[in-house]
Amino acid sequence: MQKITPHLWYDKQAVEAAEFYTSVFPDSNITRKSVIRDTPSGDCDVVAFELWGQSFMSISAGPYFKFNPSVSFMVNFDPLFFKNSSAPEKEARKKLDAMWDKLSEGGQVLMPIDKYPFSERFGWIQDKYGLSWQLILTNPDGDPRPAIIPAIMFVGENVGRAQEAIDFYVSVFKDSKKGLVYPYGPDQQPDKEGTIMYADFMLEKQWFAANDSAHEHKFNFNEAVSLMVNCHTQQEIDHYWKKHSAVPQAEQCGWLKDKFGLSWQIVPDNLDDMLADKDGARVKRVTEAFLKMKKFDLAKLEKAYKGT
Repeated sequence: MQKITPHLWYDKQAVEAAEFYTSVFPDSNITRKSVIRDTPSGDCDVVAFELWGQSFMSISAGPYFKFNPSVSFMVNFDPLFFKNSSAPEKEARKKLDAMWDKLSEGGQVLMPIDKYPFSERFGWIQDKYGLSWQLILTNPDGDPRPAIIPAIMFVGENVGRAQEAIDFYVSVFKDSKKGLVYPYGPDQQPDKEGTIMYADFMLEKQWFAANDSAHEHKFNFNEAVSLMVNCHTQQEIDHYWKKHSAVPQAEQCGWLKDKFGLSWQIVPDNLDDMLADKDGARVKRVTEAFLKMKKFDLAKLEKAYKGT
């Protein structure tokens, strides 16, 4: 199981969106669909799916949060992925353009697909559901990265804190390290020299990216995109909860916000199995139990599941 899983919050479109994404990305499939009943948002569809090697979770839980570019997903088209082709870079560009056409239908272009100083082919799009994707032709001379990388943008009151956040996250998670770092130069106002134009880092052997942007943005982090940490023991839950939670009023049902305002979910790795059980009585007991919790109590959830 992937240790850290991006979690997407939809109004009613979780299943529809997952079906769309798995039709767009290669090597993709929906791995599980279930329904959590009788929540404050009513009955909620829950979907687990994989896109090109990256696991996702999503939920339909009402019109409370909207996606924005503060968290996006970089899609790397590395010619190494197409090494069986007679012209790998040409094939990578072709695949990038085809995916751009599909994701842009009904969406909004944030940066048009074009040649930029950092890539021969790049574009940034919000798809028809509002989720942001950065499609990039990767420099073939660089170290390989996964096809999809969650990217975190620090804006507004958080601008200039990307390096601080990377240092913090790397200190909290195991199997972590810093990767590439590209700071802004002296003539890139309004961004301050030395802040992060682009950096990536590894947490639990998974790659993430981060950057600062001092331009005026009318958005910031919210619960539409959260990072779900799958924990095997109560000790793990306690550890990540203590390290991350910085906004007491945001603590609910395993959700929290860290000191940067980014949303996380600290969850038992068997919770999804409990909620997908075919025994409706078991699911109802587990649901009633976790709706009363802030930080998850694994023992209480398992007792609820067993009916003891």
